Amino acid sequence: MTEPIRVESLTVRYGKTFACRDVSFSVAAGAVYALLGRNGAGKSSLVRCLLGQQKAASGRALLFEKDSWKTRRRAMEHIGVVPEEPDAPPAMSARELSAFCGRIYPRWDSAAVAARLERFGVPQAAPFGRLSKGQKGEVLLALALGHSPAVLVLDDPTLGLDVVARRALSEEIVGELADRGTTVFLTTHDLAGFEGIATRVGILKAGRLIVDEELESLKARFRRIRYANRMTETRTEFGNELDAFEAVRVQVRGWGIDAVVSNFDESAFERFRAMDGVENVSAEPLSLEEIFVALAGEEKGKAS
Repeated sequence: MTEPIRVESLTVRYGKTFACRDVSFSVAAGAVYALLGRNGAGKSSLVRCLLGQQKAASGRALLFEKDSWKTRRRAMEHIGVVPEEPDAPPAMSARELSAFCGRIYPRWDSAAVAARLERFGVPQAAPFGRLSKGQKGEVLLALALGHSPAVLVLDDPTLGLDVVARRALSEEIVGELADRGTTVFLTTHDLAGFEGIATRVGILKAGRLIVDEELESLKARFRRIRYANRMTETRTEFGNELDAFEAVRVQVRGWGIDAVVSNFDESAFERFRAMDGVENVSAEPLSLEEIFVALAGEEKGKAS
């Protein structure tokens, strides 16, 4: 199976309001796909459609090449899910929850679940309702991996977790990837935490997918270019000298121009550096978080 996840022209609407509009992408087997977007961008609606919990207005989401809305029950046998808000019967302990899941999944590995919980330091006999939010998330991750799923879906799994809990979760995911080649689809606000794990990135803005690209390719074409020129002190707008780089965000500062560009090229940069009047030029790589802010934040060309 080369693409266990595929979304085709998916549109979700609530009345006249669109949550997602004509979204298409796929996730290759063994990949880690990070879907990013500001609050209200449509991430949760898309995840619900992907898991067969919500019917799209048009288009479809496929799991293992089958429409998830029609074949959810069969698909979930091979999928692990960690929701944004950890939820389980509050009176049941992690050990009891594992035993319960063992009656549902024929390939359940209770020993592996117990070993993960021990690594996390979660008390396995304590009622779920008495655990911290981080511990609850760790319980659900251990349960989500208990049947060795082919696909792991994480809906903002680190939201509200402390640094230690976030690191433990990331390390466990890395271990799963190394041991089994599990395909991971996640939404997250913790861009720094997952930048070293994600292989492909999608960015939703106002319900539309504006980026769907390999992470390394995305980072290779984005740069922050800073420069001064002889007009800096009186300048209020940027000119066309950045056109070759396809600037997505430009700010006029007192000392010069601060621009984020999406089409960086070394040879074009050398020509730019040699332009008459352009001085003190630098080009710096950007983190995933910086790229996301540039694309999902202010409009192109708006100074601040």
